[in-house]
Amino acid sequence: MALSRIWSAFILIALSVASYQFIFNSSKDDVFGKMVTGTSKDEVKYVAIGNITKYGKPNIDSFVKEMAPFGFKQVERVDEETKFIVTDNIKADTILQLQKKYTALRAVEYSYIIGKKQKPVDGIIATCKVAVDICLGLIGIMGLFMGFMSIAEKAGGIRFLSKIVGPFFSKLFPEVPKGHPAHGHMMMNFSANMLGLDNAATPFGIKAMQSLQELNPSTEKASNAQIMFLCLHAAGLTLIPTAVIAARSITLGADGSKSINPTDIFLPCLVATFIATLAAMTIVSVKQKIKLFQPVILGWILGISAIIAALVLLILSMNTVSVNLFSEQLSTGLILFIFLLIVAGGVYKKINVFDAFVEGAKGGFETAIKIIPYLVGMLVAISLLRTSGSFDVVIEGIKHLFAAIGFDTKFVDGLPTAFIKPMSGSGARGMMIDTMRTFGPDSFAGRLACILQGSSDTTFYVVAVYFGAIGIKNTRYSIGAMLLADLIGIVTSVLLCYMFFG
Repeated sequence: MALSRIWSAFILIALSVASYQFIFNSSKDDVFGKMVTGTSKDEVKYVAIGNITKYGKPNIDSFVKEMAPFGFKQVERVDEETKFIVTDNIKADTILQLQKKYTALRAVEYSYIIGKKQKPVDGIIATCKVAVDICLGLIGIMGLFMGFMSIAEKAGGIRFLSKIVGPFFSKLFPEVPKGHPAHGHMMMNFSANMLGLDNAATPFGIKAMQSLQELNPSTEKASNAQIMFLCLHAAGLTLIPTAVIAARSITLGADGSKSINPTDIFLPCLVATFIATLAAMTIVSVKQKIKLFQPVILGWILGISAIIAALVLLILSMNTVSVNLFSEQLSTGLILFIFLLIVAGGVYKKINVFDAFVEGAKGGFETAIKIIPYLVGMLVAISLLRTSGSFDVVIEGIKHLFAAIGFDTKFVDGLPTAFIKPMSGSGARGMMIDTMRTFGPDSFAGRLACILQGSSDTTFYVVAVYFGAIGIKNTRYSIGAMLLADLIGIVTSVLLCYMFFG
């Protein structure tokens, strides 16, 4: 029921904001078209720019260079085919004259263009295809990892792993019996998440949800154990933000600058995601009346904290190239080592390894197809929010609010990544890169966007895929708990960015 209400709210809010933009903002007269068909590089039409120096741009050439990746170009003569013209110190009456002479020309100030400067965004039609492409892309990955998971189960590896984490998980998941395979599946998911192995984390996570569903007395209502697992998963504890560091290494700012030290966001990312995970655990534990101050739980948390501290010391002693090589080799090497252990265990136990793999892979195919309707519905609603301008309204509202009470507002420029992250991982990644390009990789906004990108997972994507895979319709309080943990992660990220980069 909660998911249904949120989905409906997304659509109603998007349509309401779009209607307001269409009626009261003449520059958004094509908003409904964007919501259906999306935007492209050539979407901005017929613009004349006024005095750019008052907006902090030193000259027209620098502005033209900045706008080039977004489909703008400088022209010398205005006519009906003009896409973009730079005219320094243009006067208001000149704009009116141009508007009357060329009806297709939209002559505006520089501030208008800043609002139009954006990367292509999919409309609902393209989003439906994207959702299906995601699911089809998951088929091979799901088949691979679930095939190996099947071997591990038949060889007894999952039960062995369950015994290792059983003392800790039995306190955190009291409804799951000791030694149940779900413990092993959840541990595989958390391990893949911590190493930044998104492709491996999803199949392991879905398998964990399926195992927990075997213990769920309801076929449509989420159990306490499923909610706890999904909230911890959505908090996205990651030891090394490999993808974020890689993006910082290759992204150039509008002025051509690059990051001096791409790994400088490592520690803030790690701390932020760790605090978000603890927040998720605490929120759900309070709701489910689980006592966290137990020796076993505290021991595991302190143990993980010690591992993180050791990793921090190791990373701080490396240079940028060494960090990139270490993170890549650690992640890929460990997953191959797990495959080796699984196959070796299957051979040792004398099971038919290939038959077990094929049996598990079939389940991966069925699961990937099953989640298509859930993912299409969720991504369409998110697309409507993005293309309607709802996110822009929220960002501007936050900026005006903090400005009114006298707070520093430079953090607001990095927030779009945080607002999109719970809804779209690829969208948030694109927003992070766009923020670095606009403000610079080593700017406050650029660094904050990177920390936010590495401090949480895609909440609504996770809900759609994981609950959709097992047919859960009543998600209870899981979404509220995830979003609250996300909020704590956002606040923590902002504070850490001020602490480290001021």
